[in-house]
Amino acid sequence: MNNNFDVIILIGRPAAGKSEVIDFLKKTPASERSNRFHINEFEEIDDFVYVWETFEIDDILTKNGKARIWSDEKYWFKDPFIWNLYIERISLTYRKKIAVDQNYHQKMTTIVEFARGGENGFSEAFSYLHEDLLKRACIIYIKVPYEESVRKNRRRARPGMEDSILYHSLPDEKMEYYYKTNDWEKLTATDQNYIKIKGINVPYAAFENMPEKTDDPAKLGDELERVTKKLWSVLKK
Repeated sequence: MNNNFDVIILIGRPAAGKSEVIDFLKKTPASERSNRFHINEFEEIDDFVYVWETFEIDDILTKNGKARIWSDEKYWFKDPFIWNLYIERISLTYRKKIAVDQNYHQKMTTIVEFARGGENGFSEAFSYLHEDLLKRACIIYIKVPYEESVRKNRRRARPGMEDSILYHSLPDEKMEYYYKTNDWEKLTATDQNYIKIKGINVPYAAFENMPEKTDDPAKLGDELERVTKKLWSVLKK
């Protein structure tokens, strides 16, 4: 029997600590990663890659005298459906992997990463994930308040590295517009173990990152172990 998660949906506010968790896992020896966290060799599907690609495409169109499609010159999205398009792309990327190799999850864990805000941000995003992904998934939410997200978002900014997974940053006005609120507490108010998505009970757990743990590998590892142990026990019920 596979002793590792098939799919982990890693979510939270921007700069909450998602990328730091993935960076920690990359640096963890494979045997420890599997035995301690039930995470195999893994591949990431991070929608920030798609976001940045959108901006690059629109900039190329501008350079060539064509109309921008999805964003204006200040990189505000014209149509909010773009957020759901990114989720559809995540699902498509994942389904291609398992279509090519039916034994994919015998050797690989998939980590899906995204941030969402707004009154129904996570709920709407989840509704666009394909059932092939959801039925194999668990959710880890990196929990920090909005103010901490803003602080860490400012801290991680590195000029010239705006396309970096670890060091990209949002202007304060976009943080407030897109992410000041989210619906995590509402989604998890009625069940301590599962979020029902498209009729599928998806196990979840919250990684408590206050006070900050993702800046200390020892603390990060201990909290991640607590979270994945809980998820594994729920998954195997």
